[in-house]
Amino acid sequence: MDTNLLKRTKKILKDFPEYWKNQELQRYLVINDLRKYDISLISALLKDEKIKELYTLQVDNITIFKQEEFIDMFRYKQYWANSYTKYSNEIGLSSEGKYLKYNSDVVLDFPYKDCILEGGMTKEDVGKDEIYYNEIIAKDEIDTLLAPKVFTNAKMYDSEGIHEVTEITDEDNLIIKGNNLLALYSLKERYKNKIKLIYIDPPYNTGNDSFLYNNHFNHSTWLIFMKNRLEIAKELLADDGSLWMNIDDDEVHYLKVLADEVFGRGNFIANIIWQKKYSPQNDARFFSDMHDHILVFGKDISSLQLNGLPRTDGMNARYTNRDNDPRGPWKPGDFSVKTYSKEYDFPIITPSGRIVNPPSGRSWRTSKKHFAQLIKDNRIWFGNNGNNVPSIKRFLSEVKQSMPAGTIWSYKDVGHNQDARKESLLLFGNQAFSTPKPEKLLQRIITLGSNEGDLILDFFIGSATTQAVAMKMNRRFIGIEQMDYINTVSVPRLQQVIKGEQGGVSKEINWKGGGNFIYTELMQLNQFFINKILNCNSSEKLINILNEMKRDAYLDFKVNIKKLISQAVEIEGYDIKMSFKDLPLDKQKEILIGVLDKNQLYINYSDIDDEDYQISDRDKMFNHSFYQVRGGKLQCLKDYMKN
Repeated sequence: MDTNLLKRTKKILKDFPEYWKNQELQRYLVINDLRKYDISLISALLKDEKIKELYTLQVDNITIFKQEEFIDMFRYKQYWANSYTKYSNEIGLSSEGKYLKYNSDVVLDFPYKDCILEGGMTKEDVGKDEIYYNEIIAKDEIDTLLAPKVFTNAKMYDSEGIHEVTEITDEDNLIIKGNNLLALYSLKERYKNKIKLIYIDPPYNTGNDSFLYNNHFNHSTWLIFMKNRLEIAKELLADDGSLWMNIDDDEVHYLKVLADEVFGRGNFIANIIWQKKYSPQNDARFFSDMHDHILVFGKDISSLQLNGLPRTDGMNARYTNRDNDPRGPWKPGDFSVKTYSKEYDFPIITPSGRIVNPPSGRSWRTSKKHFAQLIKDNRIWFGNNGNNVPSIKRFLSEVKQSMPAGTIWSYKDVGHNQDARKESLLLFGNQAFSTPKPEKLLQRIITLGSNEGDLILDFFIGSATTQAVAMKMNRRFIGIEQMDYINTVSVPRLQQVIKGEQGGVSKEINWKGGGNFIYTELMQLNQFFINKILNCNSSEKLINILNEMKRDAYLDFKVNIKKLISQAVEIEGYDIKMSFKDLPLDKQKEILIGVLDKNQLYINYSDIDDEDYQISDRDKMFNHSFYQVRGGKLQCLKDYMKN
């Protein structure tokens, strides 16, 4: 092998500055782009005649780049491929001779992985029999399913009350009611690469939440659900943005591997341990579950810079001003260092006349000449009586005013579930969530991952803790929730924040109220019937819904609903067949949801002018503003004013 080939390659890569932001990730990033067939990178490499000679193959005037052979050369440097020396730099898990972190073929695989799981949501601590749509959808149908949707019922909430709105600006906060997967894809049109921080607290798949539908594919269903949403979340994140995922022990390790696949292992930042309880559960069978995990990923670790935590009063209390120095409080620091230097080993005479030398094996931290300058600048302390070993004065005004966060977060610092429960009870009474997140936890995450004015997204908003804290900390926010409690819990909470409620972190940050947000909904089609079916409590009412569906719903073209309803249905687990009217209510619901076309849950923006949907001019104006269609907005305004 040509030992100069690596140098030639690196010379070419100098023209790709993104690879040189982080030396540690350089090879990983290059290999990742090669596997994605990055045209500009491959073209640059093939301009080198030696690379072209060794790593291409000519077939009928077509040049084939021997990608894997080149990657092996780049990965193992000058070592022979069959020699033990190729392993001298790295030790780790491998598959087919490739380390897992370089092998994009090594992924977390599970049933139905390539499906789209639209999936309804529910309040986690209540639980219900949820029907999930685990149907394999053709590619063109997926494109339609994930196309931008029509928004309706847009309203502005502010200190003056609630107002109708027909446009949205980049400065507006946004709350969306509707399926979070479809809402996320609608956000892509406006907010791609613009979200600074995403925090999510998804269903934990503990057996007590909404993933109870199928014991055989329970775990796979949850993974599909998360994969679909992480993929679009990555697109929405800014290059210097970060994703924070709150999860417990049941799924954390699978979620880590799944996120490694979506975001890249090199973009993993940390696994934070949050102490969510302050006392053990005495009825625990084996161990009392005391913590949650918060997995943190960057979209591009080479661009990401997290903030530090502000210094505490306790830290600052260690600084005093015992000699009335005009530069303010200071504390003494050791003037000797472990690394020995002959130049820095010299005797010092204290003001009292005592001669001191550095401890054995150590030296002073600077030269004799610089020490004299420090004395002149009053930066050396010999104690109150001038007889102590010298210390260097470290001034509080010169100390960095923030510090890196640790990965273990005590409830004393960021609160626990009971704190959050009390906050929730004060606001909502009986409607309070049993396991909300404390505002102090979100305050820390938002402090570390964003700055004032940055945009934050949470697409499992629950009781709107993320949005409440974001508003109090002067961040912009987007929240998504499809459950009806968005109008009885989430939005009312934000209204209280606007009025200046004093719970959570309000007093600490001197919150006085203010702010605003726009609330809007995805315009429903078949989702309207799914909601009615799920909330139905009798077979008689379900028959009425069926009659409505025959008239107004979009049904799967493959289904003959008359034949389906009239035929006997085989019941899983029983050696019998039953007619539709004799089936259990949950089975009837499953059948009716099954005949609905899942590709027509909400109205696509491309159909906004379809007269069948009777979309109002006001809604059209808001949508044209949201999707930034200027001509459409102008025409709609003319029509609106005319009426």
